[in-house]
Amino acid sequence: MGGLVWLASYPKSGNTWMRAFLANLLIDTPEPVPINHLAKFCLGESARVFYEGAFDKPLDEVSVSEIARLRPQVQESLTRFSVQPVFVKTHNYMGTWFDVPLINLKVTAAAIYVARNPLDVAISCSHHFGETIDESIKRLALAGSGTKMSASHVPEIYHTWSHNVDSWALHPNPRLLPLRYEDLVAQPELYFGRVVRFLGINLPEERFRRALRHSSFDILKDQEKEQGFLERPKTSQSFFREGRAEQWRDVLSPEQVRQIIHDHRATMERLGYIPKDYA
Repeated sequence: MGGLVWLASYPKSGNTWMRAFLANLLIDTPEPVPINHLAKFCLGESARVFYEGAFDKPLDEVSVSEIARLRPQVQESLTRFSVQPVFVKTHNYMGTWFDVPLINLKVTAAAIYVARNPLDVAISCSHHFGETIDESIKRLALAGSGTKMSASHVPEIYHTWSHNVDSWALHPNPRLLPLRYEDLVAQPELYFGRVVRFLGINLPEERFRRALRHSSFDILKDQEKEQGFLERPKTSQSFFREGRAEQWRDVLSPEQVRQIIHDHRATMERLGYIPKDYA
């Protein structure tokens, strides 16, 4: 069986882009891999289907503490999908839920974590979750925040934006590659190249460049328009909306910027996210 390779992030921080790049790199088709095939390439750890049938009662009657206790076993079962490393996406923070680890390190081979400036995350989350920007700002600062049980997923526990980022990326580990979304946007060849080297993938240069082209934001956005995207929530008009860095300068008020900095100053300073005019 293969170990799990986590593709982790706070929501709306580049997780799907990373999945698309790796899918196009490793599947290597003449045309871009359809975005609705990403779930087959990279498993969603919180997908309800992996938890169904584990209890002697319907899943809707199962308590969240029981789900928490089952989670490490579910993650161990995902390793049986292949003798090769198994890519798995998550928005969970690296911590515990009901005193049970959200991430089973015993079956973890590696992890890639993508952080994104919370000034931009607040905007993307407001569109994604169908809420105001002020509500998203509160979400980013809410301890223990996450999702509830749904028809398709068990809960994910995000915690605050700062806690999510720090729980994964604060402590150096040779099995963890922390990245910034903004660096992926500004220098994709350099930083996606780091991903390839981190995973020990040795492929022709043209294949790498083709994967970059096939996973570009414009391609992903066009695919969503033509095919729809099964992962788009009903609260959002589109999943792939802007994709650029520093959109906050055109959208957020000075008061909103200051609130986000107040809530996440330490982590933002460490990642170089505090604008000079707000330092």
